[in-house]
Amino acid sequence: MVELPPSEPGETPSARLARNFSELLQELRVAQAGVQILFAFLLAIVFTEPYEEQSDFVRGLHLVTMLSAAASSALLIAPAVWHRILFRHRRREDILRHANLCALAGSGFLAATMSGTVLIVAEVAVGGWIAIVIGAVTAVFFVGLWFAVPRLLRPDDELRK
Repeated sequence: MVELPPSEPGETPSARLARNFSELLQELRVAQAGVQILFAFLLAIVFTEPYEEQSDFVRGLHLVTMLSAAASSALLIAPAVWHRILFRHRRREDILRHANLCALAGSGFLAATMSGTVLIVAEVAVGGWIAIVIGAVTAVFFVGLWFAVPRLLRPDDELRK
């Protein structure tokens, strides 16, 4: 079972769930805006003349990146939809637990989408192994900043669980 974050002083369990869910939705709004803008950019690329001239590698990479953006969007929007469907059924704790997993998975797909987009641009701009290095460095940067750093910042007792 996933433990919920600690309560604020004098906070009831119901108020804590409401606060935690509200905080999660605020965080998701930030990520959703980014992935939706990126998704629109990736979608528009297909309808440009230069796209037709790109290699199969770039076109395949573009498709995978689009699918990653779609997965990210679906995962980041799901908690709001679940809440709308289930909020009157007193399922907020279940929604919050699963929404946290969706947010993390959606962030992972967003990192993959952003890295894929950088790789596409680098492949068109410079190509070859330099583009692959740029894409790999971008991916490592996102994984490190978004996932490794928070793990290092967690209290030691949480790491042992």
